[in-house]
Amino acid sequence: MKYTIFLLIATFFLTSCTTENRTCLDTEKWLDFSVEQMDQALDLLDADEDQIPRNIPPGEKGWNTTGIHGWTSGFWPGLLWYAYESTEEEKWREHAHHWNMKLEPLRRWENINHDLGFMMYNSFGNGLRLTGNEDYHPILVDGAGLLMSLYNPTVGTILSWPFAIERYDGRHNTIVDNMINLEYLFWASSTTEDTSYREAAINHARHTAEHNIRSNSSTYHVALFNKETGDFEEAVTHQGAFDESMWARGQAWGIYGFTMTYRETGMDEFKDTARMLADKFIKELPDDLVPYWDFDAPNIPDEEKDASAAAIAASAMLELSELVTEPVDREFYREKAVNILNSLVNNYRSDGSNVAILWHSVGNRNRDEGGEVDQPIIYADYYFVEALLREEALQKKYPDFCS
Repeated sequence: MKYTIFLLIATFFLTSCTTENRTCLDTEKWLDFSVEQMDQALDLLDADEDQIPRNIPPGEKGWNTTGIHGWTSGFWPGLLWYAYESTEEEKWREHAHHWNMKLEPLRRWENINHDLGFMMYNSFGNGLRLTGNEDYHPILVDGAGLLMSLYNPTVGTILSWPFAIERYDGRHNTIVDNMINLEYLFWASSTTEDTSYREAAINHARHTAEHNIRSNSSTYHVALFNKETGDFEEAVTHQGAFDESMWARGQAWGIYGFTMTYRETGMDEFKDTARMLADKFIKELPDDLVPYWDFDAPNIPDEEKDASAAAIAASAMLELSELVTEPVDREFYREKAVNILNSLVNNYRSDGSNVAILWHSVGNRNRDEGGEVDQPIIYADYYFVEALLREEALQKKYPDFCS
C-alpha cells in the first residue's frame, strides 16, 4: 500500500514538472506549411509521367524522381493522402488517387522485394483507410500475396533482397527495415481471414528481435541465414558505418516496426523490444535531438545528420506513447517525440529554396554516387507529416498535455 501511494505521488510529481517545462508543437502551423510545400511540388511535376518524387539534389528546387519500381515510390502518394487527411479538401483526394494508380502495375510485379509494403501499403493502404474505395482492395490483396511469396518458413523471415542473394553467398537476408512491411501482412490476414499472413509476420518479428538486435539494444542492419537449414550465420551492415555500428535509420525502423507489431498482436514481447530500441535511440541522441546518419560514424561531429531517422522515430514514439500503460511512460515517449519534431521544424525544415518539407537526410552514405547525402528525401517528409497528424490527434485526446 505504501509503495502504491509513493508511486502515485511520484507519477504526479514527474508529470507536473514535465508539463511546466514542456515545449509544445503547433501542429496546425506545420501541417499547413507541409501542405503548401506539396502544393508547390505538384506545380513542378509532370502528372502524366510515371515518375515519383524521391530526393532533391543540391541546388535544385523540384524533386528528382524515380520509376514506380523504386523502393520509395509509395511515399509520395502516401504523403498526398496525408494532405487529404489534414485538409479534407477534395483536390488532395484526387491528386492522391491519381498518383496511386500509377503504382497499380505493382500488383503483377515479377522482380519483387520486401519494399512492396512501403510501395503499396503507404499508397493504396492509406487510400483505403481514408476513403473506403473498394477498388483499392483487390490491388492491395494481390500485392500482399507477392510479399508473402518471399517468406521462407524454414528461416522464419521474409527474404528482404532477392537481388542480393549472390552478394551474400547464396544466403537468405533479412534487414531491419523489413519490420515496417509486416503491417501489410497483418492487414492482409485481417481482410482475407488467412492466418498464414499473421503467423509469418509474428515469426519474422521474433527472428528479427533475436538476430537483428545486439545485447546493447542497438540494431544490426542485415541478418544472414542458411536458406536450407534456417540457421543464423552472421549479421552485417549495408548502409551503416560498419557491421557493429548503430545505423540511425535502422534503429528508427526497429522502433517503428516493433511498436506497430505490438499494436497488431498485443504481445508484450514486442512492446518490450520497441521500448528497448526507443530508449537506446533517445539515450544516444546529440544535443539537437536529430541523429547523425550513424551513431557510431567515425568523424562525429563532422558527420551528416539524418532528419529522416528522426522523423521515423518521432512518429513511432508517438504511437508507442499510446500503447504503454503507465502515465509516466506515456508522457515520456510523447514528450521525447515532440521535442524531436520541434528540433526538425526549427532546424531542419526547407528554407523555401526547394519544395521539400525537411532537409538534411541521408539515404545511403556508403554509396559513391546517388547516395542521397544531406538532401531532402521523400520518406523524411512522409514520416514527419505522419508524426504531425499523430500529435494533432493526441492534442485533441489529451488537451492538458500542454497546459
